[in-house]
Amino acid sequence: CHSQIKTSLRKLNFFPLGSSQEKNILCIDDKEFDIPQVDTPPTLESILNETDDEEESFILEDPFLLNIDNTDTHSYDTSSVASSDSGDRTHLKRYSRTHTLGEGQTIQSSEQLKLPKATSSSNLIAVGTSHGLALIFDQNQALRLCLGSTAVGAQYGAISALSINNDCSRLLCGFAKGQITMWDLASGKLLRSITDAHPPGTAILHIKFTDDPTLAICNDSGGSVFELSFKRVMGVRTCESRCLFSGSKGEVCCIEPLHAKVELRDHPITQYSLLAMASLTKILVIGLKPSLKVWMTFPYGRMDPSSVPLLAWHFVAVQNSVNPMLAFCRGDVVHFLLVKRDDTGAIHVSKQRQLHLHYDLINFTWINSRTAVLLDSVEKLHVIDRQTQEELETIEISEVQLVYNSSHFKSLATGGNVSEALALVGEKACYQSISSCGGQIFYLGTKSVHVMTLRSWRERIDHLLKQERLTDALALAWSFYEGKAKAVVGLSGDTSKRKAVIADRMVEILLHYADRTLKKCPDQGKIQVMEQHFQDVVPVIVDYCLLLQRTDLLFNQIYDKMSENSVAKGIFLECLEPYILSDKLMGITAQVMKDLLLHFQDKNRLENLEACIVHMDITSLDIQQVVLLCWENHLYDAMIYVYNSGMNDFISPMEKLFKVIAPPLSAGKSLTGTQFPFKGCTKNAFLLLFYSCCLAGRAYPLGDIPEDLVPLVKNQVFEFLIRLHSTEGSVDEEVYPYVRTLLHFDTREFLNVLALTFEDFKNDKQAVEYQQRIVDILLKVMVENSDFTPSQVGCLFTFLARQLAKPNNTLFVNRTLFDQVLEFLCSPDDDSRHSERQQVLLELLQAGGIVQFEESRLIQMAEKAEFYQICEFIYERELRYDKIIGCYLHDPVRKEEVFNYIHNILSMPGYSAEEKQLVWQKALEHIEELLLLSPCKAADLVAIHFSEQIESIITNLQDQFLLFQFLRSLLDPREGINQDLIHLPPYITEQFIELLCQYSPDQVLETLKVLEYCRLEETIQITQKHRLHEASSYLLEKKGDIHGAFLVMLERLQSKLLMLTQDDETELPMLENIENTLMKTIALCQRNSHNLDQQQREALWFPLLEAMMSPQKLSGSSQCRYSESLKSLTMQVLNNMAAFIALPSILQRILQDPVYGKGKLGEIQGLVLGMLDTFNYEQTLLETTTNLLNHDLHWSLCHLRASVTRGLTPKQDYCCICLQQYKRRQETADEIIVFSCGHLYHSLCLLSKECGTVTKGLMRWMCYKCNSSNKAGKLSENFSELKKGSGTAHACAWPGMLPTLGDPARSESLLDPQQIQAFDQLCRLNRGTSRLALLTELSRGHGSEKHGLLSISHGDPATSSVFQNENFQLHLAPPPLPED
Repeated sequence: CHSQIKTSLRKLNFFPLGSSQEKNILCIDDKEFDIPQVDTPPTLESILNETDDEEESFILEDPFLLNIDNTDTHSYDTSSVASSDSGDRTHLKRYSRTHTLGEGQTIQSSEQLKLPKATSSSNLIAVGTSHGLALIFDQNQALRLCLGSTAVGAQYGAISALSINNDCSRLLCGFAKGQITMWDLASGKLLRSITDAHPPGTAILHIKFTDDPTLAICNDSGGSVFELSFKRVMGVRTCESRCLFSGSKGEVCCIEPLHAKVELRDHPITQYSLLAMASLTKILVIGLKPSLKVWMTFPYGRMDPSSVPLLAWHFVAVQNSVNPMLAFCRGDVVHFLLVKRDDTGAIHVSKQRQLHLHYDLINFTWINSRTAVLLDSVEKLHVIDRQTQEELETIEISEVQLVYNSSHFKSLATGGNVSEALALVGEKACYQSISSCGGQIFYLGTKSVHVMTLRSWRERIDHLLKQERLTDALALAWSFYEGKAKAVVGLSGDTSKRKAVIADRMVEILLHYADRTLKKCPDQGKIQVMEQHFQDVVPVIVDYCLLLQRTDLLFNQIYDKMSENSVAKGIFLECLEPYILSDKLMGITAQVMKDLLLHFQDKNRLENLEACIVHMDITSLDIQQVVLLCWENHLYDAMIYVYNSGMNDFISPMEKLFKVIAPPLSAGKSLTGTQFPFKGCTKNAFLLLFYSCCLAGRAYPLGDIPEDLVPLVKNQVFEFLIRLHSTEGSVDEEVYPYVRTLLHFDTREFLNVLALTFEDFKNDKQAVEYQQRIVDILLKVMVENSDFTPSQVGCLFTFLARQLAKPNNTLFVNRTLFDQVLEFLCSPDDDSRHSERQQVLLELLQAGGIVQFEESRLIQMAEKAEFYQICEFIYERELRYDKIIGCYLHDPVRKEEVFNYIHNILSMPGYSAEEKQLVWQKALEHIEELLLLSPCKAADLVAIHFSEQIESIITNLQDQFLLFQFLRSLLDPREGINQDLIHLPPYITEQFIELLCQYSPDQVLETLKVLEYCRLEETIQITQKHRLHEASSYLLEKKGDIHGAFLVMLERLQSKLLMLTQDDETELPMLENIENTLMKTIALCQRNSHNLDQQQREALWFPLLEAMMSPQKLSGSSQCRYSESLKSLTMQVLNNMAAFIALPSILQRILQDPVYGKGKLGEIQGLVLGMLDTFNYEQTLLETTTNLLNHDLHWSLCHLRASVTRGLTPKQDYCCICLQQYKRRQETADEIIVFSCGHLYHSLCLLSKECGTVTKGLMRWMCYKCNSSNKAGKLSENFSELKKGSGTAHACAWPGMLPTLGDPARSESLLDPQQIQAFDQLCRLNRGTSRLALLTELSRGHGSEKHGLLSISHGDPATSSVFQNENFQLHLAPPPLPED
């Protein structure tokens, strides 16, 4: 995709236009600027200081210069700087124009640029200055008129608006202090000075002529719009003013009358003299004639108050008619309105597709009926195609230093007596600095004037060619050719003429491209570099030549040029391949074809050459040369194509191919071997040829046989196939060599082709005889020879069975042959190809061959040959489904499928109850076999279909391990069986646990945790019997016997400790085992200590502590190898005890020990000191946290009190929804709501946006602006949070409400919402977990007992501690200081 805008820059003061039918007006600042050269060059000072002589006007210096009817649009010498400042733009070109006189002085342009509509008489530029002067320049920038004087400028102020009528005879000037003047542009005389057309003290923002030269429209800074009617009665010039729109109803800041070009002056809608006006709240379209009438109003909706309203008219063609379209915008959405007049004379306005932008606009300008140029608020130009809404280009124009009209919108010259809303819009207003005329747009900057215009299509192409972007230039030209390009200028006439002009230009570019490619070819270096150079270029040239259908150019001039370089020639020939294969290039000249054959042959790319030959026009080929080449290189596809298409010979290539195929096939070899160069013909190629010729009348490898040849070709091919001997066959050649060869080649495909051929035969006597003859030949060839495999023989009889099964069958086949085939396939002596023979027989039966056999004999032979699929097929025909279960169980390949089969039979409809009962009984008989096959699947089947027989199945199972596997699959929920389907007595579950303890004791505990039904007493006896201590402890704990569970674990721990002291060999593994058992015992104590009293807790923890300290007493020496490990484990017990047992109790119990009570405290000194350190740390932490929380609580209450009593300050004095000042609302029920965020609303406006709700009889409000920024869903979320008492509402979500003005009594009732607001602010200042929440959490759940600071919660996750939150952080920092 090419960039679509082109920019060129010329330094001129003012600018000649690209058409003779254009005129320009622009207003500039005249502090210091130069006048263009004339015969006697005046200075700016001399002009400004001249005395004002009404009688002697400034006469045109050379009137002839204004006649530029013959000016060439493209004759300007534009120096392009696109590469330096605007990328590769191809749509817009820019002129920056300044006027110089003397040494380095330039005109300072500061006001505005005005462009009247096109005229055929002259080309003028009018400039209004801040001194009240109007300077008129011609298209060569020569100053022709200087209208007004500095004295008038001092009285009237700066010129703020200009307008020229259609015939360039009158100029209207509007001034900053409100006056209006009219000048005669032919004589330079002042015709009217109007001072009473509108209220005094307001600046003229816009003044515009309509198409009626006696009618003009002006818009002042008061927002009013007036119609000015110019008349001349008895030689006296008068002006009548009529107010069209009063600023008191809404200030208008933009007006745009509808102007029609000369050729559209007779359009029926022009008689209404339409005028579009944009106020601060809506758009109006009114008709001035024949009487004043409002045709349309359109409100803006929600928008930014500082955005600029924009209007622009243009005539566009829609649905084969030309009508005016109004584009208007305020913000980032452009609306298009199509205006039509019906037969009754009424005006209808219809909305068109909107244009949604991602930026705010400050200007919208039509450059033609399809293209618009948009200027955003950061001074970037966007070129947009209206119909597709595609952005064609973006240009940065900040260097223009665009002039804004803010001073006039603020009416600074009259004391700034305008509304704030209008002044806010004026901050970005640049109405008078941008204008368009005749496809050009003019931008007035502080230093220069810039002209943007669309390049013509030739200029856009030439621009890319100058940058040597030839590929892009061709792509652009082709888009012109196809009519897909956007913003096209300079193409006229009908489609064929336009395409011819563009095609000629593309031919020139292609020839230039070819010459340039050859010249820029690298002379030195690797051949790969040269090839890459031409591969980047040559395909492009070939592509466009074929797109233009200029093969004459491609194969003559272009090919001659490429032939000069051997590499380029090779690349050129290779480029033709894809076009030939896609049939885009059918014919090639003889010379190019010859070179193509030689090139592919030299490159050894014969397969590519063959693919090309079969797609080419046969008339462009040298048949003898091609046939010889194909035969030598085994290009059989190409050879067949040449014979068939060139000579209508279908038999010769078949004979040649049989000579290649027959010898290796007769020797029993494969055609895929490397010793047979069979490159061009794939395995099925000949069959495809045969199918194409005989059945569909299609040529091979592509195309169609002529219809008149189809019957003849079919007969020739059949006669050829059934020949008894080949033409050059040897004496010992077997009969029917061609049929025999095809059967060896691919039996299945050949028979499929014959079957399709039989379908196509007509049912007459000759066709019947023909079919029977072919069948007899097939039987003779295959049955009487033993060199065909069982699969091949089976394919033949499957083919015959299908033919015999047809209702209109006329074939005869001896039934004895089928019996011979059955014996051949079911031979028990032949174990080779068992599955292949079974599959062949199955296909034969499914094809209808079952009627050729006696079923009892067939079953007998199939069972003997172990063809269980054959047995299943027959049993299914006989509806003996129970027999099929045995077929599955005996078939080693399909054993696993028996479960799905039984389930389907018993579950699916379509089977009788008797059939299902037989299958059910058969499956029950083989249940042990099914369990051996897959216990899990068998258990699933039993649970669904045999749930009432489970006890009998368990009783009958003799293999205990198989019974264990069955019960585990049946009862363990982790196996996936739905336990609701089975209802077993408890003894079966206990039997399963007994077997589990025997065969998999390691899984007992995990299984007990997931088992849903088991009797605890009996299960405990089983686990104790098998000495599974952990499982017994788990069950006792589940039963409620905590002490019993603890004793079991304690006994196991003591036994392991005893083993440790007695066995020194296994110290490390034993220590790990002891630690594991200890951790489980500690976990048991922790889980249950919460629900026990103090005495019961001590009964758990103290025996555990004693058990861990006992080995240390017995060792009698601290130097024991494992004493340090035991001390570490003992310390873990003490640390965990501290959460449940008071520290004095622990110390007292230790000191009461007779060993330590007799002066051996050194043994436990480390333990005691560790406990004391932990106590000191926790005491310090508690004191610090308490101090912080107390300080924080004091600060929070102080801040809450200050926030409740603080007033709210609104940020603005207007409602954020309706944008009206709050004091303008007169409704008695309306109130003023101010939020803590500073936003102000009317209560009725908030109610209309559903931002109020009644809670406990009190109206609660939400800030609409803040909550709308929180996206969807937050509003209802915040309401629910408040109802639940949450303190984490969003900013401004629950603000206080200011009392209604004049109603002080309401302040007391609003205390509660203000408190809520202050509390929300407090929560926002202290993000994270509340310190009050921390204090509550610390004191929760401990009751009156103080057994330690921290504990582990095992309750509901919803009520878990805040300390378990991974994001929890304790910020030990002083609270922030309250705001003053």
